[in-house]
Amino acid sequence: MLRKLILIATVIAILAVGCGKQEKQTAPLGSPENPIKMAFVPSLDTRKLVISGEKLAELLKKQTGLTFKTTVPTSYAAVISAMGAGKVDVGWLSPLPYVIAHDQYGVRVILRTVRNKSDKYWSFIIARTDTGINKLEDLKGKRFAYGDPVSTAGCLYAKDLIRSKGYDPDKFFSQVIYAGSHDKVVMAVYNKQVDGGAIYGGVASDAREKVVDTIKDVMTKTKVIAKSVDIPNDTVSVRKDLPEELVKKIADGLIKVASSDEGRIAVMSLYGIDGFVPAKDSDYDSVRKVAKTERIKIEQIK
Repeated sequence: MLRKLILIATVIAILAVGCGKQEKQTAPLGSPENPIKMAFVPSLDTRKLVISGEKLAELLKKQTGLTFKTTVPTSYAAVISAMGAGKVDVGWLSPLPYVIAHDQYGVRVILRTVRNKSDKYWSFIIARTDTGINKLEDLKGKRFAYGDPVSTAGCLYAKDLIRSKGYDPDKFFSQVIYAGSHDKVVMAVYNKQVDGGAIYGGVASDAREKVVDTIKDVMTKTKVIAKSVDIPNDTVSVRKDLPEELVKKIADGLIKVASSDEGRIAVMSLYGIDGFVPAKDSDYDSVRKVAKTERIKIEQIK
C-alpha cells in the first residue's frame, strides 16, 4: 500500500511539474511573460531608435494593455528573417523590405506612416553647395554614397532615378560606398568623403535634419539636386500568423498613441512620423515594379 501511495504521489508531482512548464510556455502573447516583439530597422542612429522605441512601447502598453519588447537589429535583412521565423511579431519596415518580406514570408502591412500630412516621400540626391554640383548629371564620374543596399529611398529609387536619365547606376559613379543609414550618408557628403548621396526626403523635411543637432550648418552647406518619383511611406507590418485580435489592438493603439500629445512626440522622435493611416499590400505595387527593374532579390539583402 505504501509503495502504491508513493507511486501515486510521484505521478502527481510529475504532472504538476509538466503542467507548470506548459503554463509557462503558453503565456498569452502580449503578457509580461511573453511580450509582443517589435523590431525597428536601423535606418537612423541606433541609440536614438532604441530610446524612442522603448518610450513608444510604454505608451502602447498604457493604451492597449499589451506588453512590448523592442529591438533594433543590425540590418533590414535581420528584421525580415526574424519576422519570417516568427521571432519578431511587428516590424517597422520601409517599402522595399516590406515587399520582400510579404512576398517571401507572407508578412502583412497594417499601417502606413504619415509625415507632414503626406503618406508619400522621395529619394533625394544631395551634394555640398560649394562643389559646383547642381544637377544629377554633374555627379557622373564622382564619388557617391547610398544607405543600406535595400533602402528604398537610400538606394533603390536613387538607382531608378539614374536609370530614368539614361544612365547605368553601376557605371555612373567612379566610386560607390554603402554608408548604412541616411544620417551617415549626410555626414559622408558634408565631410567630403563623397560628392553626392541618396537620402529620404519628404514634403517639408529630409534626413539632413536628423544630424542638425551635431552639424549646425548642414542645411546650408548641402542641398538637394534631384529627386525620384513618389514612394509610398514606410510601414508597420506584422508576421503572417499574428492573431487578428492582436493586429487590431496594435493598429488602433498606434493610431491613438500618435494622436496624443505625449505619443506625438514619441513617434516624431522615432522616425519623424506625424501619424498613421490604414494600409494594404497593393499600396506597394509600384515598389514591386521598381524592385523588378532593379532585379532585387532576397539573396541581395545584407
